[in-house]
Amino acid sequence: MTYEGYLKKWILPRWGTFRLTDIKATAVESWLKALCFSKSNIPLARGSKAKIRNIMTALYSHAIRWEWAERNPITSVRQSAKRQKTPAVLDPDEIMAILTELPDPLHTMVELDAFTGLRRGELIGLQWTDVDFENLVLHIRRSLVAMVEGQPKTEASRKEVPLDGQLAESLFQWKQVCEYTEAANWVFASPHMKGIQPYWPGTLWRYYGRPALKRAGISKDVTYHTFRHTFGTLLNANGENAKVVQELLRHGSLKVTTDVYMQAVSPQKREAQSKLVRMVMGSTTEKASA
Repeated sequence: MTYEGYLKKWILPRWGTFRLTDIKATAVESWLKALCFSKSNIPLARGSKAKIRNIMTALYSHAIRWEWAERNPITSVRQSAKRQKTPAVLDPDEIMAILTELPDPLHTMVELDAFTGLRRGELIGLQWTDVDFENLVLHIRRSLVAMVEGQPKTEASRKEVPLDGQLAESLFQWKQVCEYTEAANWVFASPHMKGIQPYWPGTLWRYYGRPALKRAGISKDVTYHTFRHTFGTLLNANGENAKVVQELLRHGSLKVTTDVYMQAVSPQKREAQSKLVRMVMGSTTEKASA
């Protein structure tokens, strides 16, 4: 579905009438550089441009396999996927301020998201059979994107997620008041859809999440993924081992964890600097006194 969306919105309108052999790397590179959202004229994010390039690369790989083309010009297209701005991260007080303003089911969804770091698709893809209250773990067996059920993102994503006792209590309380509690029911089943599918997370956030941010006095750009970034950053701030953070976030690579999800918060930076100053200046003072 993601491929189809990028193809219809970006790739086919520009390149659909071209022969494979007529598409040049420099032309694609220039086109990507100039891509903007048509209504607002806001430049497309680097990550989105990189996805478009990767999809075009995949198309050429299939073309070569079927002998419709002899070379892949997209391999020469330069396009950075580096973020243009640092993702927002919440501090503990901001998390609690948001939770205080949220009604259920969004309250429980955000609480679970903030303290487990689940991806949005994994969060709404939970069924009651995935919640092990006895052993306090969550089983990640599926992910829902646009209500289409698929496998978790990576092999590492399938790992069990620990469920804190207090968090399990909140989830159990939600189970007492929701309409659909059978093992195969969605944890966040939508009553409007008679439990057939979960709530649309974007709709919930638009109607309840954004007003809650305003009431809480938080101006940061907060999405479900913000809570995942915050989870990794706060674990790091607590001095947790990077490997433990990787396991909790269920990343296949430690580099992704450290480079993207473990931002240093200001107190950490200040303390690191102060340690260095004390180490150097302290030893200098001692020598001067001697």
